[in-house]
Amino acid sequence: MLAWMQRLVERQILKAWAEGKLQGLAGEGKPLPDHPEAPFVDTGDAVGFRMMAEAGVLPPEIVLKKQIAAQKLVLARIADPDQRKAEMAKLSDLMLRYEIARESRKRFMR
Repeated sequence: MLAWMQRLVERQILKAWAEGKLQGLAGEGKPLPDHPEAPFVDTGDAVGFRMMAEAGVLPPEIVLKKQIAAQKLVLARIADPDQRKAEMAKLSDLMLRYEIARESRKRFMR
């Protein structure tokens, strides 16, 4: 961030704090929520995902990620080679759809 912009932001925060606008906010006094995905997600994406989550909306990308995790659990419990092959095909399809959704979002955000 540019130095002048950082100073401006700091002044605005101090002003809001002095006026009491930063008191009584949701989560005050509590630790920040843990976001283990933070190092792997772009900051802008993380903010957008968080806003959607707070609104109760999940992007297709996240829904597919959950489905992939569930399918991996299913796959781990299967020993029969034929059934395992069918479940692997489902996992491959989910992973492909996930990558398409991710690429689509990236292109849209450009």
